[in-house]
Amino acid sequence: MRDVAIIGVGLTKFGELWDVSFRQMMMEAGARAIEDAGIDGKQIDAMYVGNMSSGQFIRQEHISSIVADHAGLVPIPSTRVEGACASGGLALRQAVIAVASGIHDIIVAGGIEKMTDVLTGQATGALATAADQEWEVFVGATFPGLYALMARRHMYEFGTTEEQMAMVAVKNHHNACFNTCAQYKTEITVEDVLKSPPVTSPIKLLDCSPITDGAACVILAPAEKARKFTDTPIMVAGTGQASDTIALHGRSSLTSLRATIEAARTAYKIAGVKPDDIDLVEVHDCFTIAEIMAIEDLGFCKKGEGGKMTEQGETVIGGRIPVNTSGGLKGKGHPVGATGIAQAVEIVQQLRGEAGKRQSDGAEIGLTHNVGGSGGTAVVHVLRRGD
Repeated sequence: MRDVAIIGVGLTKFGELWDVSFRQMMMEAGARAIEDAGIDGKQIDAMYVGNMSSGQFIRQEHISSIVADHAGLVPIPSTRVEGACASGGLALRQAVIAVASGIHDIIVAGGIEKMTDVLTGQATGALATAADQEWEVFVGATFPGLYALMARRHMYEFGTTEEQMAMVAVKNHHNACFNTCAQYKTEITVEDVLKSPPVTSPIKLLDCSPITDGAACVILAPAEKARKFTDTPIMVAGTGQASDTIALHGRSSLTSLRATIEAARTAYKIAGVKPDDIDLVEVHDCFTIAEIMAIEDLGFCKKGEGGKMTEQGETVIGGRIPVNTSGGLKGKGHPVGATGIAQAVEIVQQLRGEAGKRQSDGAEIGLTHNVGGSGGTAVVHVLRRGD
């Protein structure tokens, strides 16, 4: 198996992009990644595109062909990858495997979602297809409701507070203020979060990630060829993926995502690192409780201490382990198919030292954590500087 490097990244603005089409977003992210990598489109051998639900959001399936066509890359193999909100992370993993295996050399891993062309209720319904239709959605469960169950149990078992959850939102909105691509560049306070409209107790509006349009791309190459294209290759040192039951009632715990724990264990082992070796991390904060659970499941603190770790400022830029320097899903936005790729873009920019005012100084190793649904799928990547 060959070592794999990321040689180029590209990202669109995230938000309610009324005047930009699905195809335009993908072309914009791809063009920026190609320019960043310093390659010609003719050098690309294959493409993997993460997308959750274009059929419901824009009534268009078979997007792998559309993307290859409008990028001028026909007849290369182009494959859509779907794993709910983990679709982008899974597309990156498939691209890594393809390069590592020697099947292809230069591969684009992209992610995209156009979510705001439908009403909020329709978008919520489309997202709910990633939950168990028979045992959860049929009886009225939504993702805010499912994560509220996790939050309540976490509060009961470990004393986690709504204030600690609110601090996740405050931090991530602050970080997003320094991200030109972020959907929300507005500071908020703990009080703002606590007084925001209730969604399903204890989840409030400002505990939730938004509905977002956006696209992201990374370009991968074999490590031995990477320096032909860039002076700052970022190595994909480890990758891990795991699954769990799709419905919460089938799990042994509501305060942990087993898929995250297992995916992280695999990625750490392949990369030859431990949680203490990681300098910064992008986690799947679809709801504020999700970030608290993630930093526990990834091994950055003991189970039940994620809220305290957040309250003590250990996850801010300059803290012990900066979390979601991009603004995370909460501040940057959450175009579900693109999120996992956008996380990789942020870590690459951080490891290159190109993150501007949100830069985490001296970062050498970063991690991305992308979750599908309420934890039925998780994918983790460990990235490190190539020098």
